[in-house]
This record gives sequence, structure tokens and C-alpha cells, in this order.
Amino acid sequence: MATKDSNGTELTEGDSVTIIKDLKVKGSSSILKRGTAVKNIRLTDNEAEIEGKVDKVMMVLKTEFLKKS
Repeated sequence: MATKDSNGTELTEGDSVTIIKDLKVKGSSSILKRGTAVKNIRLTDNEAEIEGKVDKVMMVLKTEFLKKS
């Protein structure tokens, strides 16, 4: 099972990705803007999710809203 971004490109540990859609953060009033870079990602057990730091906060992001940089 491979983790893939919205374009079908395979993602690996340490890759950089870009958010392709404005996303509301659950449990917060903040919004992640389109074009925000997430560097040095970590893969999770779920192939539809990755972990990455956005503004010094670790978040779990769905791969359908990301593209590899």
C-alpha cells in the first residue's frame, strides 16, 4: 500500500507537500490556506493521511488535499 497525493504521486517520509485547498482546522477557528507548504512529512498507518508541521503545530492531513512539491 502506497501513500499518494491528489495527483497520484507517491509520497515518502521526509517529502514536502503543498495544500491545494483552504482547510478549516477541526477544533479551532483557524484556516490553512491554499499554497501552504508542509515540509518533512511523516507517513501514518492510514494511507489516506500524513503527519506534518504547519506553523510549528503537528497536524494530521488528508492526502486528497495535498500535492507533492
